[in-house]
Amino acid sequence: MNILSIESSCDETAAAITRCGREVLCDEIFSQVGFHAKYGGVVPEIASRKHIEVIRELTVSALKKSGLTKHDLDAIAVTNAPGLIGALLVGVNFAKALAFGLKLPLIPVHHIRGHIAANYIAEPELEPPFLCLVVSGGHSLITAVKSYTEFEIIGTTRDDAAGECFDKAARIMGLGYPGGPAIDKLASSGGTISPERLAEFKLPIANVDGKEFDFSFSGVKTTVVNLVHNFEQKGEDYDKAALAQALTNAISDALLPRLFTAAERFGYGTIAVAGGVAANSTIRSRLQEGCETRGLRLVMPPLSLCADNAAMIGCQAYYEFQAGNTATWDLNAYAALPVNSEQ
Repeated sequence: MNILSIESSCDETAAAITRCGREVLCDEIFSQVGFHAKYGGVVPEIASRKHIEVIRELTVSALKKSGLTKHDLDAIAVTNAPGLIGALLVGVNFAKALAFGLKLPLIPVHHIRGHIAANYIAEPELEPPFLCLVVSGGHSLITAVKSYTEFEIIGTTRDDAAGECFDKAARIMGLGYPGGPAIDKLASSGGTISPERLAEFKLPIANVDGKEFDFSFSGVKTTVVNLVHNFEQKGEDYDKAALAQALTNAISDALLPRLFTAAERFGYGTIAVAGGVAANSTIRSRLQEGCETRGLRLVMPPLSLCADNAAMIGCQAYYEFQAGNTATWDLNAYAALPVNSEQ
């Protein structure tokens, strides 16, 4: 089954051709980072306009590079939630028109389900059930993947996402946008930093009363902002590499112990990770070490599949189609929608 998929939930426009949920024939991505960097973050109006400008040409390019024609397609898939509403609507309306014109089924895909499905590309033998840590700029959650289309949220953030902390910290430290890769590079550049130097940056790790698997990252974000402002107001220099490493440690220490505890509590022997923050080198290395110590199987997508892409949407779409989850022509986009919601 050949599926043409569209992803436009934020600042990447993507089109891909996938086959039967595991094989990627082509994955085209147009990144808008250069357009948003000078603003320190994504500007929704600019994102929507750029999607409109490139989505047709990108789709044509994906089809050509796949070696297929439009007559070889069996369905059209599109991300319709969650994300920037204007950006989503560009992809949804384009996909609806394409499916209508080609008389093909239209498959709506939840963006987070797509991120989880990136692991099926990384590990063709992977099948549910497994536990997945989803960490990105807008989402942080632990979800039990009970089947290809059945998900249970075990823990989630009560405020900011882990990626939001990295982006905000990078901005206040003058590292630019996107913040996650900049923080990761800076934290790694400092080499082994002594505990004494790291202790200069005391960052909180919050617990949510009555919800042991939930996260809260607003406190660590605010602490970093206040620390940097305090240094600047005093005209003092500070060790940026040490702060970047302290922040990375704090976020890792909030995410990973909860993940491993959940795996033990609910009896999962396989752990996967997904989302843009899954590209962080410290988180990846600590995941590997933690899983090896506990005898857990770990699946991680390559860095290219951690960021937003359409291949992951096409792979999840295959399983949504198998479950009968197709859309009518009144399909809408939603800025927020839980991963376990039925559309």
